[in-house]
Order: sequence, then structure tokens, then C-alpha cells
Amino acid sequence: MEELLAKHRKEQKELQARITQKKKSATKKTRKGINDECERLQRDLTDRQQAEIAQLNGESDQPVDGLDDLSLNEPNGENAAAEEAGGAPDHQLPDASSDTTPSLNAPSDTTQSSGSRAKKPNRQKARLARRAAEQAAQAEVAAQEAAQQTDHRGNEKEVMDGVFKRLNLKEVEINPDGHCLFSAIACQLDEQGLGLKPNPKRMVLQGPTQSRVDTVASPKHDGYRAVRAVAADFIQEHRDDFEAFMEEPLDQYTRKVKLTAEWGGQLELQAIARAYGVEINVIQGDGRIEKIEPGESDEPDDEERGKRVIWLAYYRHTYGLGEHYNALTKQT
Repeated sequence: MEELLAKHRKEQKELQARITQKKKSATKKTRKGINDECERLQRDLTDRQQAEIAQLNGESDQPVDGLDDLSLNEPNGENAAAEEAGGAPDHQLPDASSDTTPSLNAPSDTTQSSGSRAKKPNRQKARLARRAAEQAAQAEVAAQEAAQQTDHRGNEKEVMDGVFKRLNLKEVEINPDGHCLFSAIACQLDEQGLGLKPNPKRMVLQGPTQSRVDTVASPKHDGYRAVRAVAADFIQEHRDDFEAFMEEPLDQYTRKVKLTAEWGGQLELQAIARAYGVEINVIQGDGRIEKIEPGESDEPDDEERGKRVIWLAYYRHTYGLGEHYNALTKQT
């Protein structure tokens, strides 16, 4: 019995440490749920310990003297007050001669009067056993599911890094804020000295778009404003090429492209490639490279055309907010 009570005291101390840690990390929104969870953990542990003591003594699971006295705040898990007073440790069984405290080993009045009455099944013990079996089964199922899940994020990053190395490309992180496609394009245009203003032979800028291009403070920080406006205007001017692929009115669509943080996609890549006269290569998470052509080239020779190439990395799983574009530059 002494060893069992010592084990129970240790379990109570460990549980108290867990409860303290959970309550420290609680917020206003989670405090009620954490308090309920802590109460449940304490109740489950107490029920199980009482059942273990009852089983050891061959009795039904009634509250046991000694278990309720386990102090969670005493140093070294001992009853300091009892020891200072010269008394026995709190896990020692009561004296059988006491008039006020019944002995755990002495038969109760109910047992004496019932004679040979059959012992009732221990429902508490059976319930605890069922609960433990259910928890073990759930843990096993969860472990099997986790082992079978595909690591999409890890696989995607591994494949992308392999392609970067093979093509001698260096990744430039772009802020995942909804403007990532346009920011990555602006970064590349500036890096290659192409500028944010398209060739007038391809596209004549409207007044508001020209103003956006002229007032860009830093292509790597707010250059997306100019690229968004250029893409929106190009789609407007070539509506017959784009309108069939839209699920909303073209004017409403281009307004969102120009003035909001709406994510860019295939239509915007097509418009940007044609407006700026650049080839855009997008590396996918499975290693494929999607090439968006600029259409008819304004450059007289192949060498000059070869300089007007933009590389992007397109992620589906690596970033928490969802789809994302990073810029890529050739390493020298």
C-alpha cells in the first residue's frame, strides 16, 4: 500500500505540473476550455487511483483515506506539516483502535451484516478499463494515419531545390501578402534592368497607370502596384483574348487586379508576358516548368531576346496561406 500511495503522489505532482503549464499558456478565448480539460484530467486521475486502491484492498471503489490527503503543493511530495508535528506520514494507514477513522483492513458494518452476500461488480473499474482501451485504440489509429500521410510540403521543397540547383537558380523570397506574383515580376524586371514601363510598341500606358509607374518608390517593395496596373490595362485592351476565361464581368475583374490584393494567376501571367515582351518560366512543385511566351518579339536578335526571361517558383503546399510565387535569379 505504501508503494502504491507513493506512486499516486508522484502522479498527482506530475499532473499538477501539467495543469500549471496549461493554465499559464491559456488566453481569454481558451481559458474556459483549458480549465474544463484540467478538471477532467484531475477527475480521471483521482478515479483511477481510487480504483487501484480499492482493488488492492479487495473492496469496492469508495473514497480512500490517504488519497484525499495527497498534497500537490508540499515540498518533495511529503506531508511536511505532519512530519513537523511528529506524526506519521500521510500515506500511513490509520490506527485500527481509532473511534473516528475506520480501518481499511477491518470489515465494515455493512459487510458483517450482509454475511455471505455476493460482492457487487466494480463498475468504476470496468468503466476505467473501457476508457483506457478506447484511448489506446484511438492513439493507434492516429499514429497509423500520420504514418500514411504524404509530406506534401517536404516533397515539394525537395523537388524545387533540385530544379534550382540543376538550372543554377537562386531563390528570392517574396512576401506572401496577396501581391506575390506581381512583386516577383517587379523584382525580376528591376533586376534585369528592363524597368516597369512596357515598350510603347506593345502598350501605351493610360494616365493613372503611368502615374503608378512613375511614383514607385522601390520596385522590390511597391513595384507590384505598377505591374498590377499594366496587367489590368492590357487585359482591358485585349478583352477578346481574356473575357471568355472569366467567371465575372471583365470590368469588375480588372478593377480587382488593379486596386486590391487579389491573387494573380494564369491570365495575369499571360497579360504581363505580352505587355512587357518577356518570357516567363514558372517552376512547379512537381519539377515541371511552365513557359509563357511573349508573343511576337520586338528584339532584333536571339541574344537580346534571351535576356528577357523571367523565372518564378510556384508553391502549392510550402506556405501556410496557400499558393505562393517567389522570384528566381540566375547565379553568376
